[in-house]
Amino acid sequence: MGGILILLFITIICVAFSITGSDNFDFARREILLRRIGHEILLQSGDSTSRVLPVKKITENEYQISFENAFTFQPEFLVNTTQRLLAQDPLASDYVVNVLNCANAGVAYGYAISKNKKDDIVACIGRRQPIACYMINIKFKPTGIITAKNGYLLGSLIVLALVGFIFLRPVKPRKDLPDSQHTGIFTLGAMLFNTETRKLMANGKTIDLTKTETRVLSIFASSPNEAIERSRLQKEIWEDEGVIVGRSLDMFISKLRKKLEFDPNIRIVVIRGKGYKLEISA
Repeated sequence: MGGILILLFITIICVAFSITGSDNFDFARREILLRRIGHEILLQSGDSTSRVLPVKKITENEYQISFENAFTFQPEFLVNTTQRLLAQDPLASDYVVNVLNCANAGVAYGYAISKNKKDDIVACIGRRQPIACYMINIKFKPTGIITAKNGYLLGSLIVLALVGFIFLRPVKPRKDLPDSQHTGIFTLGAMLFNTETRKLMANGKTIDLTKTETRVLSIFASSPNEAIERSRLQKEIWEDEGVIVGRSLDMFISKLRKKLEFDPNIRIVVIRGKGYKLEISA
């Protein structure tokens, strides 16, 4: 069972890495789209020669586009360009854009785009911004593969823990049956009792038992020198047949007493108010 759990754990790790690989691919595509945004902003400002610097990943979901030279931009063009290009990113349904002034890191312009269009926050799109050094920060809502990966790993670990609890929890040791109950042969004083052949053997003699006598004696033989309740005997012997006859038990006890007379050290005695006991003297 431990091997199965290890195999399950390895499978989870492998799937997680495959998800991470897909995750890295989509983020690589995202960085290309972000560079494309910066490139089109420069072209719109009339700059076709300066460079868009490498996109910087600030946090897991936030990126920064920076530029080699100062430029001017039209907010409406910036909004439309980011929406058009980021529509190609399956993980970019919700994001916030802030254009920062390099000199003081102040926000020169900002807006928010949501998958639900009525939640968009866009203002002042008609005023062209002055020429300056700008950085564009875009922060994405953590959805898509990141959430799916974390949810998958968490769910898988919960399932793994549950499986481990079920299969590795301490198991109460099973109480072994006496050898006599495995073989169906009991030693009763000087007599042998074979439940399979329904026979008592003593001093070279064999005494046949009926099916019901065998069932009654088996209960006594399993708990010698212990009181057995009358109700238990009746329940275990006759209940399956749907009928319990009170005097039937007394009749079979009487018959067994006679068949056990070969050994004076064995007898079935009455325990008043409780039931019977098979007494076996040392």
